[in-house]
Amino acid sequence: MTLPPAHIELREITHAYRTDAGPLPVLSDLSVAMEKGSFTAFVGPSGCGKSTLTRLVAGLMRPDQGQVWLGGKIVGSPRATVGMAFQNPVLLEWRSILDNVILPLEIVAPRMPRKDRADRARALLALVGLEGFEDKRPSELSGGMRQRASLCRAIVHKPEVLVLDEPFGALDAFTREDLWQTMHRLRREESFTTLLITHDLRESIFLADRIVVLSGRPATVQHLMENRLGPDRVLDDLYAPLATEMLATLRLQIQIAQGRAPTDAAAP
Repeated sequence: MTLPPAHIELREITHAYRTDAGPLPVLSDLSVAMEKGSFTAFVGPSGCGKSTLTRLVAGLMRPDQGQVWLGGKIVGSPRATVGMAFQNPVLLEWRSILDNVILPLEIVAPRMPRKDRADRARALLALVGLEGFEDKRPSELSGGMRQRASLCRAIVHKPEVLVLDEPFGALDAFTREDLWQTMHRLRREESFTTLLITHDLRESIFLADRIVVLSGRPATVQHLMENRLGPDRVLDDLYAPLATEMLATLRLQIQIAQGRAPTDAAAP
């Protein structure tokens, strides 16, 4: 069977940060390929270089060795085709929610008529349940509502790739689960390849098609898990035996990466 070409490729990535004490290796010979339209979650021990991956894919930095490919081209600088959302929404208080969402279009599509920008932003805000809040300021919204607006801003310019760096990590459990369902709605309505960084293993199982477990620093790919839950999964599926089995496997892999379980513990 011929596999479809990868949309994002990390090819033998090695990277270290320069510090006063000398180089701090964070990634080592890491290779991953992500198909177009797929959703890939990266999990691993704290400080293993997960967020570094997001900066590499977005073109905000270059690896010391190896290459990042996006759409068949090497990434060497920031790409307008990449949208990003972080744990902190960083919305501008002096702009309305509508104008916050429109901001990327002002940068990448400055000639687009104001009405067209607003129509695109309003449609996304309605999709995530924020219809009627377009004229509010960020401080007038709850944390979950601000994160919804942040997601809209990240995809308003129809990027090819959406990079999510723990966007739900600071939210309470109920709001987080609500936003997971929002992400599924966005995937059905919009077209993008998603890379998620998260510490929440349940989140990775609910959202991703594939989960990559990174080793301890310097990180490489330790384990790949294909999600066996169906594409139309619901929150109750997280309590089914299949999800429990996958969660147990991921927990064990994290323990191995942390050095708290022997490497042969995962052997059948």
